Order: sequence, then C-alpha cells, then structure tokens
Amino acid sequence: MATPESKTALRMIPYALYLLTAEDEEGNCAAAAVTWVTQASFQPPLLAVGVKKDSAGHELIKKTGHFALNMLGKEQKNVAFSFFKPVQKEGDTIGGEKYHSGQTGAPVFDSVPAFVECKLIDTLEHGDHSVFLGEVVHAGVNQQPEGRPDEAILWLKDLGDKLFYGG
Repeated sequence: MATPESKTALRMIPYALYLLTAEDEEGNCAAAAVTWVTQASFQPPLLAVGVKKDSAGHELIKKTGHFALNMLGKEQKNVAFSFFKPVQKEGDTIGGEKYHSGQTGAPVFDSVPAFVECKLIDTLEHGDHSVFLGEVVHAGVNQQPEGRPDEAILWLKDLGDKLFYGG
C-alpha cells in the first residue's frame, strides 16, 4: 500500500548511515551505504540490517555468513555519497577508502569512528529487501566520541533536506 500518506509517514523514521561490507575467500567484495539498521537484542548482541535483494552485498552475505557494519562520522558526508553507487576494490581500498580485513574476513574501513562485525544467524526474505540478523562477534572503536555516541555518527538528514530513504 503506497500512498502519499504512507510515504510521508515512513519518511518520519530517522536513519543513520552506515557502510555495509562483505568479502568472500576469492576476493569478491561488496560495500554499500545502508540505513535500515537496528539493534535487535542485548544478549547476545544482535543487529538487524535491511539489504536490497538485487545488490552484490546481499549475495555475498548469504554466501559468506558474515558482514561488517562501519559507522560513518559526521564529517564523512562525501564518503557516504560515494557509496550510494557501486564501488570497486583496488588494492587496499574500496571506493577510495583504505580498509583491512576484519576478524570475520569482512572489510573494515580504517577511517570510520567505529565498526561491528557480525555472523549471520537468520534471514527474513519478504519484499524487495531481506532482513539479515547478525550476531556481533567483534567490534572496535577507532575514535572515542565526545558526548553521546549516537551524536558522533552521520544521519541521513545531515545530507540535506532533499534526500530521503523510505516510503
């Protein structure tokens, strides 16, 4: 049911921006900006991430059973914009951003304030996105936030009044 009212109402849900990454043993890599993310459990720590079914990351996450969620800092608007489209892996960079392989094998960007690596434990496949449920198996903080941790990350609304995701 897509109506003007439902579109407006769904756009009222706030979204932060993250870089979702996965890589297989053959070196096939995917990285994309995502917004549909929420913590789903404290114990064990679980994350739910909505991933478009026809994306490269979707298939790699299903294949490898792992993914990383890289938190973007407020100053990383240009990085976010560059990951709205497909990016390439070149040497030790993806989309021009330096990275290293995390403990799960998923790419972790060196410049992000924080990251979490997850083991895929369940998938819900309905609509045009799948919801991947991942158990956090490793996390790191590269830049300690001043004040509230959620104020240190980039939100979709920080990119301007014309950019929405949802509805």
